[in-house]
Amino acid sequence: MAALLETKDLAKRFGGLSAVDGVSLAVAPGEIRGVIGPNGAGKTTLLNLISGVYPPTGGEIRLDGEPLAGLAPHRLARKGLIRSFQVARLFGNMSVLDNLMVPYLAARRGTGAATAAEEAARLLELTRLAPLAQSPAKALSGGQRALLQIAAGFMAPQLRCYLLDEPFAGVSPAIKDSIVDLIEAHNRERRTTFVIVSHEMALVRRLCPRVTVMIEGRIGAEGALDEVAGKDEVIGAYLGKVSAT
Repeated sequence: MAALLETKDLAKRFGGLSAVDGVSLAVAPGEIRGVIGPNGAGKTTLLNLISGVYPPTGGEIRLDGEPLAGLAPHRLARKGLIRSFQVARLFGNMSVLDNLMVPYLAARRGTGAATAAEEAARLLELTRLAPLAQSPAKALSGGQRALLQIAAGFMAPQLRCYLLDEPFAGVSPAIKDSIVDLIEAHNRERRTTFVIVSHEMALVRRLCPRVTVMIEGRIGAEGALDEVAGKDEVIGAYLGKVSAT
């Protein structure tokens, strides 16, 4: 099966530092791919390159065969490539409901408000945020803001591939369950493709049949989590001693 999201020899250098070095990644349509690795391995930088936050120093990025490198994030969003951030980006003075409706209305140039409200109400129920629908986003807890940010991405009608950067970090077990429910529901019902950067190994194991391990800016291993976890180079990276073999 042809990849939906693909990078080839992707690289990013910051001065003399090589943050991403020759990464070739292929994610199939409808796949939930985990990206793991120790701190500083280049995971978030990889998402920043794919999502247009940083321009690559070299290499290619393609979505369904179409080159993406150099496109701004808003243009990538129109093509169906959406991402979340570790720190939630919301309209603090707007209600929870209105924050959810913004991506849909922006894509439809302000039309389809009734459809947007209906879909937003469905997501509010799924995320258990319905009682807070009319509350300003700034009144939410940190975990609730993270959940709202992720839910808002699902409101983009053109969504095809969702990049999630540490979606489970710093949130309660109940909110983690809500995020997992969102991911599983949209993957099952709409075949949405996901790339998930996370340190939560139990949730990665539950969601991701295949993981990519980043080590010092490169792909160190790929495969099922239990398979790659036993590799010497992966063990060494997490222990701070990368194998030379």
